Amino acid sequence: MRYCVYLLLTNSKKKLISYVGSTNNLDNRLKLHNTSKGAKFTKGRKWTLIYNKKYNSRSKALSEEYKLKKDYKLRSKLKLDYIKKNENFYTASI
Repeated sequence: MRYCVYLLLTNSKKKLISYVGSTNNLDNRLKLHNTSKGAKFTKGRKWTLIYNKKYNSRSKALSEEYKLKKDYKLRSKLKLDYIKKNENFYTASI
């Protein structure tokens, strides 16, 4: 079974908020986040998937999830790269 580490982004009150998670079913997990049935932190917001990477083992995915959660510079870089490619994201979500 393949596991995935992902980064979500939302625009809440003119502030960009990111969320990092891991799963073995990315489509279902994103649907849960966007219907307020995912993690408590993600409830009530519309999330956009901006990054994902697949791993062959759950332990490797969890290890990489932990690293991404702690690496704020990398998260900021991924957010900026996504916003540059999708210039209307920031204004459309306000």
